[in-house]
Amino acid sequence: MAPPPRLLSRELRLGTGPDLRRRRWILGLSLLGTLAAQIVTLFQMGVIRRLPDPPGPFDSSRVDASDYGYSRLQTPDGALMLVTYGVTAVLAAAGGRDRAEEIPALPLALAAKTGWDSFTALKLGQEEWAENRAFCAYCQMATLASLASFALALPEAVRAARAATARR
Repeated sequence: MAPPPRLLSRELRLGTGPDLRRRRWILGLSLLGTLAAQIVTLFQMGVIRRLPDPPGPFDSSRVDASDYGYSRLQTPDGALMLVTYGVTAVLAAAGGRDRAEEIPALPLALAAKTGWDSFTALKLGQEEWAENRAFCAYCQMATLASLASFALALPEAVRAARAATARR
């Protein structure tokens, strides 16, 4: 049974435990992904003119201005990144401390979402390099956030799968 709103508020804000700690990390990583997406979207929409890069194989401005950056849904890909990391944040935040037992679909959905994000980010990185012979530093930062989020989501998902199986 899901906790009532007052208890949920207390659990999410003050609760402890490894699952909550990992969910908080996933939430933070999702917000890091949205930050990267916001910066890229500002560039892709002409609000800022150039994306600064760290040293290395990065040319974010060129990559994000290329056909690659606008090839999906007639939308700059930074705006699509905003949506996907927002959904991940919601899945990380949803449910109480014991959601693996009470609502196993939530941690399973989070693991599936972060797994899909990781696969997609790696595939897009491959496309990014193949088309541009350079990477977008912001996109690669988001890729690392996705990979870490997937790893962090797995322990709770395993517990949720066991709980769901035990219910049957």
